[in-house]
Amino acid sequence: MIRADLDLVGGTGSIADSDRCAVLVIGVGNLLMGDEGVGIHVLRALEQGPVAPGVQLLDGGTGGINLLESITRAPVVIMLDATRDGQPAGTVTRVRPAGVADIPLGLSAHDFGLRDLFAAAALLEKFPDVQLFTISVETINPMCLELSDPVAAAVPAVVRDVRELAHRLVSRH
Repeated sequence: MIRADLDLVGGTGSIADSDRCAVLVIGVGNLLMGDEGVGIHVLRALEQGPVAPGVQLLDGGTGGINLLESITRAPVVIMLDATRDGQPAGTVTRVRPAGVADIPLGLSAHDFGLRDLFAAAALLEKFPDVQLFTISVETINPMCLELSDPVAAAVPAVVRDVRELAHRLVSRH
C-alpha cells in the first residue's frame, strides 16, 4: 500500500496518534529550478513504489520553517535535497548529523536553510535522528522542470538507498 502525506506545506492536516510515523522522508527543492528540485524528484519516485508501514513521505517543496512541525513529530527524518558543494553533479552524499553544527552549510537555494530549520527543532528540544541525502548540482536553471543527465542518473540509486534505510529504521521503532 502506498502511504504518502498529501498535506500541503503549512497545511492544517494532522496524523492521528495511532498513525504516527516512525520515519518521515522529506524531499525539498524547487521543481521550477532544474536540478535544485532533485529532492522532489526523488520523493516522487519513492511514491511510485510501496512504502513500508510507519514511513511517511512529505513533499517539503521550499517550505522552510513551515516544515518545523513535521520534523519535530517524527523520531527519524530522512531529508532529500540538492547541494552546491563543489562535487561533480550527481554525487550523492549521506550525512547523519549528530547536531545542528554537523548539518552542512549552504544546502540548496532555499531562503530558510536546513541548518536553520534543525536549529529551531533543537531549540524546542525536538531534534530528530536525521539522515540527510544530498545530490550535488552544478547549475540552477530557472524555469526548467528537467534534471540534468548526471543528476537524473543519481535518482534511482538514492531511491533504492532511501527505501532500504527507511525499512531498516522503521523496524527499530
